[in-house]
Amino acid sequence: MADGGPGGGRAAQLKHTGLRHGWTTGACATAATTAAYTALLTGEFPDPVTITLPKGQTPAFALAAEELGDGRAMAGIVKDAGDDPDVTHGALVRATVRPLPPGSGVVFRAGPGVGTVTRPGLPLPVGEPAVNPVPRQMMRDHVAEVAARHGGSGDVEIEVSIDHGEEIARSTWNPRLGILGGLSVLGTTGIVVPYSCSAWIDSIRRGVDVARAAGRRHVAGCTGATSEKVAVAVHGLPEDALLDMGDFAGAVLKYLRRHPVDRLTVAGGFAKLSKLAAGHLDLHSARSQVDKGFLADLARRGGAGPALAEAVATANTGLEALTLCRDGGVPLGDLVAAAARDEALGVLRGAPVAVDVICIDRGGTIVGRAEPKGPPPPPRPRVSR
Repeated sequence: MADGGPGGGRAAQLKHTGLRHGWTTGACATAATTAAYTALLTGEFPDPVTITLPKGQTPAFALAAEELGDGRAMAGIVKDAGDDPDVTHGALVRATVRPLPPGSGVVFRAGPGVGTVTRPGLPLPVGEPAVNPVPRQMMRDHVAEVAARHGGSGDVEIEVSIDHGEEIARSTWNPRLGILGGLSVLGTTGIVVPYSCSAWIDSIRRGVDVARAAGRRHVAGCTGATSEKVAVAVHGLPEDALLDMGDFAGAVLKYLRRHPVDRLTVAGGFAKLSKLAAGHLDLHSARSQVDKGFLADLARRGGAGPALAEAVATANTGLEALTLCRDGGVPLGDLVAAAARDEALGVLRGAPVAVDVICIDRGGTIVGRAEPKGPPPPPRPRVSR
């Protein structure tokens, strides 16, 4: 991985793809903290400011804001998410550092635009600023380095804020996870990999954690807002039992494999869930396609004759295949739902999670259902005679 290097803060170029890596909010907050604490001790802001990421990279960040006052210093850095479609790309991440009495250590505060944890189940206690553990450790480490270099005690308050963060957070999972008032400061490596969608997958995992901590034993993984409404109407699930799965069926199933609940409802559009039924765990159109041949095979198993099966195999879309089968008296929606359920159970690998599936059309009408089915029982021990 290349460093930010000259031009400080420019995201690194990915080899082969032409896409640029970016920097997490945690990396930006660490760089802002480093610059602010340096200025607090020396009177001068380093610009650009260089930090060391957990895997050893040393990017440099240009300062977009700086302010040195009586007993405080603030530095701000504009987040560059590279070529990832990150909602926080371009946000101004600020860190304000104030000295504390010796022995106080490093204390974190949520400034404007950074949320506060209000529900159990997250990796931070209720009442804490939503600055995740790895970014906290990065900031502590850099505070200690600056203190050693410039004769400070390392006892400081770090207030992290993100301009317009409360508004941006409305388009994230934070309100549902019980993070109120703004965004989370995230990142485990400091680097944003374009289209890895790591933040979305992390939100799925935190959603499972919050549901389990709230005592929910039935959760729903939904591909979008319409399927979410259907899952609520069918099962009466509360908001904290709903997982915005999007295209990441595999992320839900693999995390529940390690952190099970009693029941999972998978709800989504017919075409997307036909991909799961065919064995795809990433349902995005760029990474998996509706397999009309697979749908034709399902239709045959459901009683379709050769002509109908051929029409399904050559249909323009999954929904056209569904309509053809409906008109021909073949329950393709139910067949896809059952195959998707069985595929999900295979990924769960015997975890004690019962699965049911709801397929819908674009208008939110249920076009296929598969009733709950649990993992197969363990094999009975052989009795020697």
